[in-house]
Amino acid sequence: MARTAHHIPRSRRRLADEDPWRDPYLSLVLYDLRRDAACLTEAAREGARPRPRAIRRTVALYDWPRFQQDRTVAHWAAMEERRARTRLRIRTGLLLRLVNLPGGTLDPGAADTVDVPPARHRRCGLWFA
Repeated sequence: MARTAHHIPRSRRRLADEDPWRDPYLSLVLYDLRRDAACLTEAAREGARPRPRAIRRTVALYDWPRFQQDRTVAHWAAMEERRARTRLRIRTGLLLRLVNLPGGTLDPGAADTVDVPPARHRRCGLWFA
C-alpha cells in the first residue's frame, strides 16, 4: 500500500511528548439540547413549556489510532454502547413503573419526572477514545 500523509511510520512521527504545543489533528464542537428534572419542575411551577438548555461539547484529537488497524477504539465504542443501552433500559423501566400504576390506571404526569438521556449512536464511543 502506498504511503499517504496519515501513514507516516512511528519512527518518523513527532510524538506529543516531544512537542507538547502542537495543534490538534482535528477538533470538533458538538451541540446537544437537554431537559433535566430541574428544568421540568421549574416549567411546571411557572405553567410554561420546559426550555431545553444547550450543552456544548468540544473534542480535540491529537492522534489517529485507526491508521494502524488498532482495535481499541472499537472495543471502547462497543463497551460504551452496552453501557448506554443499559442506562436506557433502566431509565425506561423506571418510567414505565411510574406511569403504569398498580391499580391499572395510568399517570401520564409522572413521565415528566424522569430524565431519559437521548439515544446515542455507537460512534459516541469514538469521542471518548
